[in-house]
Amino acid sequence: MSDAARPWVTPERADTAEPERRPIPPKRSDEVVLTVLSYLRRATTGPGLRSWLETRDVMRIGEELAALDDAELVAEIRAQAPLLLAQGLKGRPMRIAAAGVREMTWRKRQMRHHPVQITGGLALTRGRIVEMATGEGKTITTLIPAVLVALTGTPVHVITVNPYLATRDAETLAPVLEALGLSFGVITEETEHHLRPAIYDSDVVFSTNSDIAFDYLRDRLAMGNDRTALATLSRRMLGRDGGRDAARILTRGLGFAVIDEVDSILIDEAQTPLIITAERPGGDAERAADDVMLALADTLEEGTHYHLDRKARRVRLLPPADDVLAGLVPPTPALVAETARREAMVQALSALHLYKRDEHYILTDEGLAIVDEFTGRVMADRQWQSGLHQMIEAKERVERSGMRETLAQITYQTFFARYLWFAGMTGTASEVARELRLSHGRAVLRLPTHRQSRRRMARTRLYGRADRRWQAVARDAARMAAQGRPVLIGTRSVAASEEIAERLRAAGQTPVVLNARQDADEAEIVAQAGQPGRITVATNMAGRGTDIPVAKEVEAEGGLHVIVTEFHGSSRIDRQLIGRTGRQGQRGSAAAYVSLEDALFSDMAPGMVRLLGWITARWPGRLPSPLAELLRNLAQGRAERRGLRRRAETVRRARKQEKALGFRPDNI
Repeated sequence: MSDAARPWVTPERADTAEPERRPIPPKRSDEVVLTVLSYLRRATTGPGLRSWLETRDVMRIGEELAALDDAELVAEIRAQAPLLLAQGLKGRPMRIAAAGVREMTWRKRQMRHHPVQITGGLALTRGRIVEMATGEGKTITTLIPAVLVALTGTPVHVITVNPYLATRDAETLAPVLEALGLSFGVITEETEHHLRPAIYDSDVVFSTNSDIAFDYLRDRLAMGNDRTALATLSRRMLGRDGGRDAARILTRGLGFAVIDEVDSILIDEAQTPLIITAERPGGDAERAADDVMLALADTLEEGTHYHLDRKARRVRLLPPADDVLAGLVPPTPALVAETARREAMVQALSALHLYKRDEHYILTDEGLAIVDEFTGRVMADRQWQSGLHQMIEAKERVERSGMRETLAQITYQTFFARYLWFAGMTGTASEVARELRLSHGRAVLRLPTHRQSRRRMARTRLYGRADRRWQAVARDAARMAAQGRPVLIGTRSVAASEEIAERLRAAGQTPVVLNARQDADEAEIVAQAGQPGRITVATNMAGRGTDIPVAKEVEAEGGLHVIVTEFHGSSRIDRQLIGRTGRQGQRGSAAAYVSLEDALFSDMAPGMVRLLGWITARWPGRLPSPLAELLRNLAQGRAERRGLRRRAETVRRARKQEKALGFRPDNI
């Protein structure tokens, strides 16, 4: 491919011809200024008159293109490619191409972009973050930016949160992409390594955030310092390049990305960096040391020997613990040093008191598996660091895995900043709009729904004890199901989902459970959740992405009913669950049932919980809804501020870590 056909090639990138930005981290003084400016500027905007006029023009052009046959339509769309490249994806060529995509989508998929989707698609092309309500058709909205950018020859990545959605989106959009002569491919964790380079050479690649980010990190690790212009020239002269470096995976680099559930990826999953490790087998001595430290940790007393910060999930040893550790006879040389003993004791106490089975992890036939706290899914091939994973395995008495040493790491903030530009979609961006502007320089465009919402939201029900909450949930869910309405119950943990499922079975119901143990059947379970009288219990519906269709007889009875059983640390996740009902103007309802014993309240607002607990001890029954909302706002506000601080600390720590690794930061 010539440089003329590679619009991303610049003189400083001509050695590899891979599109990629290298943003310079801002200085501390710059960060302060940017933070102040972010509060002075609006973080969320609506579509203005110019956007609507542009959308109307696209629809008018579409009426003209409807008279063309398929071949003529394709020719007209592809004729805009050089103009799109020359004019920078704006003006009449962009509107003609967008109108052509809309018409071809109708011909191949019998779906025609409505005005909100056109506005959203054009905004995505320009690199905006777009908030579209759940059920508004984000998948076909993706077609507009994917096709327009791909026509310029720039690599396009359509990124979703799980392999099922990546595959589904590719299958949904395949007829249109094929008709327009654009190649596409899908990469998931099951895609074999040797097949990936050819797939990445496609015009449009559908994948997950973790798959693409880890492939990028592996590629940078494999190339190492051998990425300079001189090194590239020497490889070609020696015939080792062959047109494609054998070690290279991301052969086309980071051009343009459309990120679905962008807040989940850039906010929720950005609290921990992506890390590539090499396993170092653990020996009998290390396993014996873990057992000794766990047994010793079990004898220590909270408040006397250590302090637990359950909010930040941290352990601080107190002076009496040092006396206990000083008297320990080291079972292995690894525990001779005082620092090593203290670190091992902190990990042992964390394993015992801060990480709970069926909440933070589950036990499977293969051993211990971490559960993503935001999505409820198992995080395959992930480990906690610094020996914590092995300590929890020792606590659960399962087979110990080997320790892992860090080879390379990158944060999502750093990774997506290296795309030439990217855009994102989600149903819940308003709550984090300011952070998205500050961290990624992007304002949120909030679009109205295509049809007016008919969802009814009941007042929050707050109970003093968790068991009373579960009784109320089971009773009301059974009542709704008896009316022929489907019920979707959302929980925060695997243990909670199984608790309510048992109560429902005891009441004669047959609930379907979706949690980390059944996530392989996720799509089918969610797709069937709208059947009359069906009760589905699911952990963390955030980012599930699968429609819940309801029949006419169900909507006649009031539609799908959603029950929130515990508020999350982020109000966005609650809103995503509630957004499963009442989609595209359908009828639906939702209600929240919470208790003072919920972890969010006890961790984030202990003072108010004690006060309300004193009230319920004297006047049993449900607490007034205004108090429930006050407690929720207080607890979630604190949790979201803590998450913001944690993400900022992750970025700062990653920058320091890059300097300590065995290769320069500009090589990752």
